[in-house]
Amino acid sequence: MQTRKLGQSGLMVSALGLGCMGMNHHRGPAPDRKEMIKLIRAAVERGVTFFDTAEVYGPFTNEELVGGALEPFRKDIVVATKFGFDLGPAGSGGLNSHPERIRQAAESSLKRLRVDAIDLFYQHRVDPDVPIEEVAITVKDLITEGKVKHFGLSEASAQTIRRAHAVQPVTAIQSEYSLWWREPEEEVLPTCEELGIGFVPYSPLGRGFLTGKISETTAFGSNDNRSDLPRFTPGARKANRPVVDLLEKIGVQKYATPAQVALAWLLSQKPWIVPIPGTTKLDRLEENLAAATVPLTQDELRTIDEAALRITVQGDRYPKMEANLARH
Repeated sequence: MQTRKLGQSGLMVSALGLGCMGMNHHRGPAPDRKEMIKLIRAAVERGVTFFDTAEVYGPFTNEELVGGALEPFRKDIVVATKFGFDLGPAGSGGLNSHPERIRQAAESSLKRLRVDAIDLFYQHRVDPDVPIEEVAITVKDLITEGKVKHFGLSEASAQTIRRAHAVQPVTAIQSEYSLWWREPEEEVLPTCEELGIGFVPYSPLGRGFLTGKISETTAFGSNDNRSDLPRFTPGARKANRPVVDLLEKIGVQKYATPAQVALAWLLSQKPWIVPIPGTTKLDRLEENLAAATVPLTQDELRTIDEAALRITVQGDRYPKMEANLARH
């Protein structure tokens, strides 16, 4: 597996990481825990060194799963987790990035991940009630104390990124980015390039849609959040099929699957972009990782971009209430 450096931080990770959220959260009935541990360790054996989780996934249980699975390999891998929600017995479940809550989250994540220091600590969503400078100072103190190594933000605006970076250098921004959600190209990616910050696309396969395995008739389970997303209504799925058709067309020429073309496209955008596709199946893991070996020429990238510009993707990516949490 090739490696990439997240911006100017010096944090080296595999060119493709593994998003672990779906292993027990938001993707239907949770798979067998032992099988997911095997899958995470299979990823390590295949060269993956970058794993993504968060305290809110579960909540808490995803960190426990990842921490237990990766404990034997801690010297060789990077684990990213996130804070920013008001969790626990007395928590409201809403946003909370007050300093005391960040510290509480860090201490709890350290225990669940079974580590002495969190490799990459993202603010999961920007809290409008807490100045980002206050958040950055708190994480800076945690870094000084040796409890955190790198600071990250998720779904933050370019302005917020600049303000945070001025207080504590930001190593990575994690936001949704794929061939059917390209908003980061407008301001966030240029800001990352200017400041020397890495970029980690989540949902790089459009929550599975860009694999070509989801149609307008696909049924989602009760615990699968896609059933509540406007972009995944049957009508939107039918209307958005041309995006998959484009990937399939390029894939035939490259002897690659739509998922591999989608990931190869992302990898081709910038050398400091590290997608984190998630999966619960070994064959999908291997398919995704093989995307790192799919070269796309400048002509092919231009063809994809020109074709994509002619496609209007239908449906918001989140319901209105959740959308308000994004890009502060």
